[in-house]
Amino acid sequence: MRRMTTGGVALLAIAMMLAAGCGSSDEGGSTSADQTSGGTVGKGTPAKKGGELTVGLAEDPDQLDPTLARTFVGRIVFANMCEKLYDLDENLEIVPQLASALPDTSGDGKTVTIKLRDGIKFNDGTTFDAAAVKTSLDRHRTLEESGRASELAPVSGVKVVDQSTVEIKLSTPFAPLTAQLADRAGMVMSPKQLSKLGEKFATNPVCVGPFKYASRSEGDSIVLERAPNYYDASKVKLDTLTFKVIVESSARASNLRSGDVDVIDRLEPTDLPTIKKDAKLQTLAVTSLGYQGLTVNVGNKDGLGKPPGKVNTPLASQPKLREAFDAAIDRKGIAKIVYANGVEPACGPISPVNPLHDDSAECPGRDVPKAKQLVQESGAKTPVPVTMMLNTDAVALRLGQTIQAMTKEAGFDVKLQPTEFTSALDKGDAGEYDTFQIGWSGRVDPDGDIYEFVAGKGSQNIAGYQSDELDGLLNKARTTNDEAERKDLYKQAVAVVNRDRPLIYLFHEKFITGASKQVAGLKVFGDGLMRFKEAGLAGG
Repeated sequence: MRRMTTGGVALLAIAMMLAAGCGSSDEGGSTSADQTSGGTVGKGTPAKKGGELTVGLAEDPDQLDPTLARTFVGRIVFANMCEKLYDLDENLEIVPQLASALPDTSGDGKTVTIKLRDGIKFNDGTTFDAAAVKTSLDRHRTLEESGRASELAPVSGVKVVDQSTVEIKLSTPFAPLTAQLADRAGMVMSPKQLSKLGEKFATNPVCVGPFKYASRSEGDSIVLERAPNYYDASKVKLDTLTFKVIVESSARASNLRSGDVDVIDRLEPTDLPTIKKDAKLQTLAVTSLGYQGLTVNVGNKDGLGKPPGKVNTPLASQPKLREAFDAAIDRKGIAKIVYANGVEPACGPISPVNPLHDDSAECPGRDVPKAKQLVQESGAKTPVPVTMMLNTDAVALRLGQTIQAMTKEAGFDVKLQPTEFTSALDKGDAGEYDTFQIGWSGRVDPDGDIYEFVAGKGSQNIAGYQSDELDGLLNKARTTNDEAERKDLYKQAVAVVNRDRPLIYLFHEKFITGASKQVAGLKVFGDGLMRFKEAGLAGG
């Protein structure tokens, strides 16, 4: 039995304080039986035509512009109104969506040909064709402040071969291309609407999708309506789909129980036992492709995309302090105390459901003596000040308090800075933070989980991190299709990140969707996106 130190007493105090909210570890752990890489809420129950559903989202989406968007909740909205060239199925396999087949790649890997579906219209009634695909891909690649630019960095040009064929030229072979085109980089926007609105496209977005944009009330709700021009309209049941922003997790659960919303995104494991006891409700748990962690500002002095500069915080200036901070964290303790064992402790970004996950990897346990020694060796004056920016909901606060207590024993003084999510993203971009508790919803190709955040040219490298060694590994992994070689390269890349710690990985989530039993046909996969194309009210 491990001897309880002073820090252990502090953690026990937090655990007792949170016991009512967390529930027992046995109840929280029961979600594992429901785990899957994808599934359907109300499977086997037919959905009737018509009606509306209201969905509680955990955050307010940022811009509804596929080129500029950054938030996970925005991707949930996009999944229902902006289709992509490719998508994922419930087994996390890439399948054609607006494309008619998987890409054809030349022998040298530098020319990729994509055939498109015929007879498709955008939600404004205009024609979807190869020219429209080129317009969107070029915008993703070249628009200033594009969040997709680094995702498509090897693309040197896009050519219209004929109305139903596009040819993508690459400067170098690019293994993640199809996976990138199965996300926002593959979303195709109406050229007519782009021409009309330009950089204000987000105010009235038009794509191809089962639903079309109707209205938005910032910070409150987004309303979509059934799209009459959709090519697969016979499968769409709902008339209206409303996304309502409910940041507090307990409030989302309460709204579900009261019937004020029909579906909620990311039900917390601590709320799961109560939901499961309600005969009117149902749940679906899937293992996330993503991760949660701490981003450390090690070099973002002048803003995202600018060359790294000197950041005058203890964690930025002293790698030993980052190592000490990491050593003071108990990932298994976080899983138990904060999430009732409803998350998977982790020290890397690649999910266990990803084929390229390193199954041999093990996270080191909490080592307070080592952390104290590292702090002493750094010469830093204790307590070492650290400011942690995090979301405003109660669960984020519990996580922050737990890390605060864990690291205090090693000599750190963590101040929590709750910040509204989109404001936090802006502060992160500007480099106006010390540490930022933020996660990533995950991609089916590991490149999408690593490159954007820690590569020198990563479009979301808010840490301001630069490593030629890491860039070399990531760029090599982009150019080979050999799965074993890529797996080894990502193993090496994660080791570099874990050595330098611009990101301190904490755990992989389980996406738990809560819904009324009146909901049928809602699909949720390991990317966490709720797909309402065939969803509706039960009873058809």
